[in-house]
Amino acid sequence: MNVMRRILPSVFSICGLFFSGLASAEVVARSNVSFTISLPVFIPCANNGSGEIVDLTGELHELFIVNISDSGNVTVKNHTQPQGISGIGRNTGYKYQGTGVSQSIDQIKFSGIPEYPIVYTYVNNFRIIGQGTGNNYIVHENTHMTVNANGTVTAYVDNFNTDCK
Repeated sequence: MNVMRRILPSVFSICGLFFSGLASAEVVARSNVSFTISLPVFIPCANNGSGEIVDLTGELHELFIVNISDSGNVTVKNHTQPQGISGIGRNTGYKYQGTGVSQSIDQIKFSGIPEYPIVYTYVNNFRIIGQGTGNNYIVHENTHMTVNANGTVTAYVDNFNTDCK
């Protein structure tokens, strides 16, 4: 349940920060930003299968939307994607491009304090595409969790895989 430990405090904090004390009305909070990242990533299939570290840099775009309805239903959406992220392999000098998209959607009832049920869905497609063949690193993860009105986890899926192509 690592995902549950990561997600629930964030959802509760967001709800508390954005919506405590608000009158009943539909509210939308939106943040649309880009920021520079610098991230070393190990590509296991690079360098003829020996692997190498690629130092990625560039802009990461993030769209964050919080919507609260008149009835207190809160939806938190996050969309993150690289824009112009690239790097050079430390051993081969090959150029790599960072591509993909990550998205999450949290749904919770909020009436002064967070309530159950909670639904959380996360999809991550992270790709580091290199020159030539056989050195493209692909990461895919999809996670879903449902917590019912009694606080019991009734559905939990976490599929994570990586591949080199």
